[in-house]
Amino acid sequence: MTRKFNFSSGPAALPEPVLQRAQAAIWDLDGTGIGILEHSHRGKAFRAVLERTTARIREVGGIGDEFAVLFMTAGATHHFTLVPQNFLRAEDTVDICHTGVWTAKVMEETRRFGKLHLACDAGPTFDATPDAVRYSASPRYVYYVSNETVYGTQWQAPPAGSPAPLVCDASSDIFSRPLPLAGHGLIFAGAQKNLGPSGISLVIVRRDFLATRRQGLPPLSDYLTYEREGSMSNTPNTFGIYMIGEVCTWIREQGGLAAMAERNARKAKLLYEFLDNSRRWRAHARVGSRSSMNVTFRGATPELEAELLARAEERGLSGLAGHRSIGGLRASIYNAFPEEGVRRLVALLGELDPP
Repeated sequence: MTRKFNFSSGPAALPEPVLQRAQAAIWDLDGTGIGILEHSHRGKAFRAVLERTTARIREVGGIGDEFAVLFMTAGATHHFTLVPQNFLRAEDTVDICHTGVWTAKVMEETRRFGKLHLACDAGPTFDATPDAVRYSASPRYVYYVSNETVYGTQWQAPPAGSPAPLVCDASSDIFSRPLPLAGHGLIFAGAQKNLGPSGISLVIVRRDFLATRRQGLPPLSDYLTYEREGSMSNTPNTFGIYMIGEVCTWIREQGGLAAMAERNARKAKLLYEFLDNSRRWRAHARVGSRSSMNVTFRGATPELEAELLARAEERGLSGLAGHRSIGGLRASIYNAFPEEGVRRLVALLGELDPP
């Protein structure tokens, strides 16, 4: 079977060398005669996987010992509740930078535990990250989503001048560029876009920020439990941890995060340049706020968009439909997505945009 170009927003394309190594590891992990899916999470073989994956994350991300690295058997949405549950009390205020669908969900969860201040608002069009951030007098933390998958916007740098630790949902652009750790108390990411399979999330949390969490939480709702137990408080997603480690090895082999950033910028530029010069297609996000991970765009008519989707599937270009909440089109071109796939999409768009 010929593999398709997978433009899905997640679960998303994985590096082919990683998939090939995983095929072998499912049958036999590191010469043990037992596959990764079968190994006990308490055994030596998986302990070695966990330790090397943690080490590779620290190496690739430049993450020092002041941060704990945690693996949790949950998607990113779970952290929408866990973060305020751990760090917010009823009298506390959270500053949120509202940039789209995911921060709207976070706002709903945050109100269950404390107060909310809208530090910036990119609505109603959500076509750019906000220029100005107005912080409250004494926020507990400042929350933002580094890359908005639905609307295709991305913070080029974290919100500036934060008076409190930053909390970042980096699910869709983590390890796509150098990791901005300064000023952050906690960064979390679902793995299924740039790190590995679905069903597992990575948490990078400053130990001093972690120490300020609320007391008396249920163990599996308490980030400190995962830190104390080395992500082994319950049976972890062993295959997910293995895959994250292999993806980090692949990133290192490509030249690291700086090389990833250059590669991703080049892919995105190919598509944005076409859209900006097209008569029948247009990008949603404005210059200066555009995502290098999720390029969202529209056609001149719904019929044109439908024709593109039909032709794309025929040519092995899959997953180009926009998010169900807004429609349109979306090309998700994460780390592992090959440049050739972007070139083929541009060629098809050009056929539907004659001079």
